[in-house]
Amino acid sequence: MSTQKHVRAEAGSVGTNPLRLDQEKTEQIIAALNVDLADAYTLYHQLHKHHWNVAGAEHLDIHRFLQEAYEEIEHAADEIAERVQAMGGVPNASMRVLAEVATVEPEDEDVYDIRTSLTNDLEMYGDIIESYREHIELAQGLGDHATAHMLREQLIEVEEHAHVIDHYLESDTLVE
Repeated sequence: MSTQKHVRAEAGSVGTNPLRLDQEKTEQIIAALNVDLADAYTLYHQLHKHHWNVAGAEHLDIHRFLQEAYEEIEHAADEIAERVQAMGGVPNASMRVLAEVATVEPEDEDVYDIRTSLTNDLEMYGDIIESYREHIELAQGLGDHATAHMLREQLIEVEEHAHVIDHYLESDTLVE
C-alpha cells in the first residue's frame, strides 16, 4: 500500500456538483442513496451466498435466477454509487461502512434449505422496496427528478425479483 496520500474527497463530504442541485437537498439525497447502496450490497452478498449453496431438484433454475438477481443488484449498486459521485458525494465503499449503514439485516453464515433462504431473500427485498419508495418520494420532493427516475427503474427490477421469489415459494410444484 502506498504511503503517499492525497485525499480528493473525504468520506461523508458533499462538494459542489455540475447538476445545479441545491447543497442542502443534495446532502439529504446522497444520505438516502448511500443507504440504498449499503442495502443493495447486503442483498447482493446474501443472494450470492444462496446461489453458491442452492441444492435439490430445482437447483439449476434457482441457481441461474439467483445469479441474474445478484448481477442486477450489483448493477443497481453501481448506478447508485455513480449518481452519488455525480452529485458531489462520496459513495460508501468499505465493507465496514456498508454494514453500518445498511438498514436490512442479512442472515448469518449458516447454510439453510432453499425455502428458508428464499424466504429470507423475499423479506430483504420487501424492506428494500419500501426504502426505495420512500427515497423516490424524497428525491421527487426535493426536485431531483433524475434520481427519482433512476430509483423507479431499479424498483421495477427489485419488485420483479420479489415476485419471482414469491412464485418459487408457492406450494404448487411438480417435484415431490
